[in-house]
Amino acid sequence: MAAIIQINKLRVEYGGAMPKVALKGLDLTVNAGEVFGYLGPNGAGKTTTMNVLLGFANATSGMAQLFGVDVRQPIARQRIGYLPELTYYYKFLTAEEILRFYAKIFGIAKSAIESRIDAVLKLVELDHARKRQIKTYSKGMQQRVGLAQALINNPDLLILDEPTSGLDPIGRMQVRAIIQRLKGEGKTVFFSSHELGEVETVCDRVAIMCEGELKAEGKVADLMREHGASLEQIFLKLIGYRAAA
Repeated sequence: MAAIIQINKLRVEYGGAMPKVALKGLDLTVNAGEVFGYLGPNGAGKTTTMNVLLGFANATSGMAQLFGVDVRQPIARQRIGYLPELTYYYKFLTAEEILRFYAKIFGIAKSAIESRIDAVLKLVELDHARKRQIKTYSKGMQQRVGLAQALINNPDLLILDEPTSGLDPIGRMQVRAIIQRLKGEGKTVFFSSHELGEVETVCDRVAIMCEGELKAEGKVADLMREHGASLEQIFLKLIGYRAAA
């Protein structure tokens, strides 16, 4: 399969009086059509990796490519959609108005904007609330507006930072269902999460990070068989967690 994300020996250091190494020579490949879960505790390097891919941060050394193009080239990011962990929208706007705004930013042809808005609102199951102001939405609905925004340009790759953070079980289930539908459309989804249960349910492969280092990578079933443990047990072991006596 074609590599959509290709990372080789990626190192990121943040300067200052006490320099911090956020990524320590990361090697990672995400293939076309995969749902890839990127796991790790806070400070593991997950968001730093995404920031490099999105052009928000520069690598100290190493290489990162999207669709075979160096991430430092703007063209590399034309085919991606992004949902940050913390989203903020003008709450006096409706879902329609927000999506129309982003469609114009992406340069979508005027003749195609309304049909594209219809398609993404149906996908995230918000068509019924499209004319309501965002301030009337639940957190789960606001998160689905964020997903719609990330999808408005019909991207081939979605980068999602903690897409179910703070959602109740129903909200998490709805986001999982959307990710599964996107996979069915042939999209590639790269997302970070602390919800190991949902990762086990929707992901083709996972990577476990800790302190900037890749600790494990592969299919969930293969990792569980290799370690003879559940994904949660593997995760806790690899990050060095020890329960208090």
